[in-house]
Order: sequence, then structure tokens, then C-alpha cells
Amino acid sequence: MSQWSQVQQLEIKFLEQVDQFYDDNFPMEIRHLLAQWIESQDWEAAANNEAMAMILLQNLIIQVDEQLERVSQEKNLLLIHNLKRVRKLLQGKYHGNPMHIAVIISNCLREERRILAAASMPVQGPLEKSLQSSVVSERQRNVEHKVSAIKNSAQMTDQDVKYLEDLQEEFDFRYKTIQSLEQNDKNSTLIKQEMLALQAMLNTLDYKRKEVLSKIGRVIHEIDVLMSNMLTEELLDWKRRQQIACIGGPLHGGLDQLQNCFTLLAESLFQVRRQLEKLDELLTRLTYDGDPIPVQRPQLLEKVNFLLYNLFRNSFVVERQPCMPTHPQRPMVLKTLIQFTVKLRLLIKLPELNYQIRVKATIDKNVSTVSNRRFVLCGTHVKAMNMDESANGSLSVEFRHLQPKEMKTSAGSKGNEGPHMVTEELHSISFETQVCLYGLTINLETSSLPVVMISNVSQLPNAWASIIWYNLSTNDPQNLSFFNNPPAATLSQLLEVLSWQFSSYVGRGLNSEQLNMLAEKLMGQQVSYNDYQLSWAKFCKEHLPGKSFTFWVWLEAILDLIKKHILPLWIDGYIMGFVSKEKERILLKDKTPGTFLLRFSESNLGGITFTWVDQLENGDVTFHSVEPYNKGRLSALPFADILRDYKVIMADNVPENPLKYLYPDIPKDKAFGKHYSCQPNEVSKPSDGGGKGYVPSVFIPVSKILNDSTEPHSPSDLLPMSPSVYAVLREHLSPTAIETAVS
Repeated sequence: MSQWSQVQQLEIKFLEQVDQFYDDNFPMEIRHLLAQWIESQDWEAAANNEAMAMILLQNLIIQVDEQLERVSQEKNLLLIHNLKRVRKLLQGKYHGNPMHIAVIISNCLREERRILAAASMPVQGPLEKSLQSSVVSERQRNVEHKVSAIKNSAQMTDQDVKYLEDLQEEFDFRYKTIQSLEQNDKNSTLIKQEMLALQAMLNTLDYKRKEVLSKIGRVIHEIDVLMSNMLTEELLDWKRRQQIACIGGPLHGGLDQLQNCFTLLAESLFQVRRQLEKLDELLTRLTYDGDPIPVQRPQLLEKVNFLLYNLFRNSFVVERQPCMPTHPQRPMVLKTLIQFTVKLRLLIKLPELNYQIRVKATIDKNVSTVSNRRFVLCGTHVKAMNMDESANGSLSVEFRHLQPKEMKTSAGSKGNEGPHMVTEELHSISFETQVCLYGLTINLETSSLPVVMISNVSQLPNAWASIIWYNLSTNDPQNLSFFNNPPAATLSQLLEVLSWQFSSYVGRGLNSEQLNMLAEKLMGQQVSYNDYQLSWAKFCKEHLPGKSFTFWVWLEAILDLIKKHILPLWIDGYIMGFVSKEKERILLKDKTPGTFLLRFSESNLGGITFTWVDQLENGDVTFHSVEPYNKGRLSALPFADILRDYKVIMADNVPENPLKYLYPDIPKDKAFGKHYSCQPNEVSKPSDGGGKGYVPSVFIPVSKILNDSTEPHSPSDLLPMSPSVYAVLREHLSPTAIETAVS
């Protein structure tokens, strides 16, 4: 079943999450129509290879053309219209940057896998629950409702100001008419009546001026309260969701909604500002004793300007945190002299600002880091914000060619520190710009989340551990001295984040049993980890008991093994993986002989092994575990083929495959058959096979088990033996002779 077919079978709450990340950048109808083709392409590799990305983009357009031809024959007008629009988007938006569409599709596929993994989990983790609380959703709706109400109030006040302007013009006309009369005419009864009418009109003007100022004051107060409370909370929540998404959590949405709120509030404040300017014009034409405009207008204008300054300052955000295109799942880890990308957005989207705001990027500006290492940014570090590069028309700028370069120390050489010191140093990338609009000049600054600078890719795992710990433990965006005294983390939240590492990086998260095993490995015993606190040193710096590596290095090696060698088997859920030797024996002891399970090695880095259950002649149960396969051996032979062809030589017996059923009772070929590199053929004679006179050969993994041993004697020898040669051996040699030859 395709991944998209699985997505469509999800519950509505998960389908709503899927709906959030499909937009005009990558329309859902294309995902639906081209599901099989899209899933068969390597978008992640294309995201780091421009030539490959261009080929995939061209092939994607060809696929769209084929669908367009098909629906044209069916005369499906709506689908024809949508496909033409999508084709135009693909050609226009991504032709100059094909890696962008590869990144988008790769992210969508990865997020689908994360949601599928979350849907299969029995319970939602504490972090994800907090991000999706009904209280947060209710506040979002309240903010949007209040912003809309404020906009309507500002527009209604516009009508009041217009009425006041018309009333004053009528007063001016009638007053000037009386002023132009001769002195004798002014004493007439008619004129006296007109003067009384003018006085009444002046009283009305005074009342309307006070009313308009009162309404303007209320609008300003409502904006102030909204900005100080709910809007600030919304922005902080979005930034927290971004932090969590960066370490593998749910993709964060809501920035477009925030942009809509910020833009409407800015428009309302500028509208109020124009209303106050209009009142100033009316003041120059008419004033009187007790006039409220000269008293109240300056205070209101000062408040409006203050709110505009704050609104603009809060609206300047890092939309996409710094990330090397070569490591899209490891944001905020930057390698010296390697390009990274980062995207900024101004949430106040006004046409007057298009291409008018130039943003400058710097590193470690006005901050002191924990070491003497200093960096500069090479490449294009000043760019203009515009509305043309984003599919949704947001006012943004993306830096794609920045490179960090380490400066030499005063001693003339680069600072050299231990590996943990380097990966625990936090740095900040800052951005500054200036907005000049309607007589206002506002300086804006923002910064990325803390980044870790590495000079060698071997430092990447520990650097990523630092990023995980920081963003899990704090929502402070700029605590660069965090690792001077890193706080402990709640074990339940850490385990949730570890599951995200698997769902985001290798497509399938961890279930509660697997997480329990990790908890035991971290704590050294069975624990109730709901409120247990784990130290940073225990996670990443202290070696596991009896081992020469830390917990994190062990886990990272497993992630790398899955990604490069056993990914399809992991995604299918056939690798139990995290289970202790004691637990595996409990699981297997009552199973049919030949039942086996797959688990990751606890003693070897990046190793996977299998254990099967057997029964002795006296009825006793015995267990056999093969020496772990590492990436070196798996590079020579696919793991599924190893499971298919694996042979064991027991004393005085012919080689046979002991692996029959994958735990609990799945026939081996049913579980792994689709992953075999080729289907096993009937054994043939030497003369029957081979090309150019050669007999085709295969590697067959063979182990030998002695009578007095429960473990394979030579667990993972790969003996080159063709199927035909093996058949001949069985025909002409005794089992003892075969055993001697193999040994």
C-alpha cells in the first residue's frame, strides 16, 4: 500500500494535520494524482543536488502533462484548470531553483511519515499534547475575531471623521456667509436666529469631535490590549512550535494567520494615524475654547506611533532557521565554509514595502560566546525583502549563499578545544534592517535560534545533541551560555523527542515498548519515567556502563544504520530493534522453533542482529544470536538477502536456514519477500547457468554451531558459493565433508 493510501485512511484529526502543510507551494491534487511516482523518487537526495533536482522537476512537469492529457479527454473542467495552474507554478516558480521543490516534497513526505507514526502510537506525547491543546486553538480564534472587530471599528471611525469633516465645512460656509454681511444686516432678527443655529452647530461639532476622539482612543486601547496579551502569546507559541519542529516535532503552522493579524493591525493603526492627521487639519481651520483636539490628539498620536514601533519589531521573524542543504534534518548545525540557508519574514505585508527593506546578516553581533572562537559570514549577506519569491506572496527574504568562516585567534591559529567544548558552544546569527514608511523610521533586529559551529562532519552527532537539548529544555531564543550549566530534562519529554528523531529521519517513530527499553538503558533500571529528570551528561557525555561510547553516540549510529542500509524494513515495522537480551528470550521462549526477531546491538555501534529460538532433542528451549551486522557487511549484502540465505551448520548436519517466522508468527518470506534483491531460483547445475561461460555466484552467510555452544561459532562469515555448486556438493559429499570444507 502506498504511503498516500495509508494517509487517506487516517482519522480526521490526523488528516487535518496533513492539510496544514499542503499549499500552493506543492498542491495536494498533485500529491494525490502522482502518489506512486512521487514516492518512488529520491527527493531528499535531489534537495542537495541541483542537477538531480532539475531532472526530477522536468519529469514532474512531464507527469503533470500526462495527467492533463488524460483529464482533457474526460472533460473534467475543474481538474484541467487546476493542473494548468500547477504546471504554470512549477515552470515559473521553481525553474531557477529546482532544489526548492525537492526540499518541499521531501519535507511533505517526511511529515506524512511522522503523522502515520504518530497515528500508530497508543498515546500522544506530553510535548505534542501541549502544542495542540484546545486552549491554544481557542485563543487563535479569539485573536482573529478581535483583529477583525478592530478593523471594522477603525473603518466605522473613518465614517465618523468624514461626517465631522462635512459638518465643519457646512459650519465654515454658514459662518463665513454671516461674516460677509454689512453691520446693519447683522443686527437683524434673521441673522440673530442664524447665529443661534451656528452656536448649536458648534456644540454639535464639539460633541462629535469628542466622540471621534473617544472612538479612536477605544480602538487604540483594544489594539494595545490585544498586542500585549493574546497576540504576544500567539507569537511566542509559534516560536516555541518552530523550536519543536526543528528537533523533529510536528511541522509548525500558523505563520500565515499571524501575518494576517499583524497586517490588519498595522493597517488599522495607519488608518487611525490618518484620522488623527485629518483632525489636525480640521483644527487648523477651526478651534475654540475647550476644543478637545489639541489636548487629546498628541497623546493619541504618540500611542499609535509607539504601537506601530512595537508591532513592526515583533513582526520581523526568522521563518526558517539556518540549515545546511546537505543536512536538512539537522538545522542549526553549521559547518565552516559550507553554505547554509535561512529565511526571514516581515509579518506586516504592505505593498509599499516591496523591495524597500534591505536585510543585513551578521554573526555573534553584540554577544559574548563561551569560547574565543570567532566567525564571520562570507557570501551575499545583504538582500532586499520582496513578495515575489514566496508562493503565498509574503514579504520575505531568503539567504542561500552564506558561509561561516572561523577567524584566527590573536595567537595566529584557530582555537582548538575538546570535541564536547566545540559542540556545546552556541552562536547567534543576527539580522537587521530599517523600515521607512509614512514619516516613520523603525530599526528592526532579530536573531536565529542558537547555532552550533563545527569544523568537521564527525562533530555533527554531538552538535545535533546540543541542539536537541537546548530546544527541548528552554524557550529562551538567545541563551548562549546555556551549556555553562545545562538544566536536566524530563525523561518523558526526551523520549518523545527521541521518537521524533526516528519518525523524521527514518520514517517511523518508536512505540511505548521501544521507548521503555531506551528509558531502562538511560537509567540503568526499570523506572517510571513520567517525571524523572535526566542530566545532560548522562545523555551525551558519560559512557554507558561497560562501554566506550555514550548513549547518544549509540543511538545516532543506529539512526545512521537504518537510514543507509535497512530503511524499508524499518518503515514496514519488521525491526523490533530496541529490546534487551532478557526481554527477547521472554518473547521467544514459547514460540515455534525458528521464530526470530531483529534487534539493535547494545555492545556494538551501528549493529543489528537476529536471535531465533530452537528446541533440543530433550525438549529444552535454546536461543541463538548471530554476531551483529554493521554497515560494512551490509554494504556488501542487503540485510533482507542475509535473512533469506542465512545458513547454520550444526554438528553432523547439512547447512540449513533456521529462520522460519518473524516474531510473533509472520512467515519470513511474507515479511521480507518484497525486499529481496532477487527472488531465489531453483538450484541449477553448473552447466545450466552463468554468462560467458561463468557460473553465477552469490554470497551465502553461514554460521557454525558446535554441540556445546548455543552461539554461532563463526557468526557472519560470507562464503562465496553459487547455488549450483552448493547443489553439487549436496549430491556428491557427505554432511561431514561439507562441514569440513566450509570450516
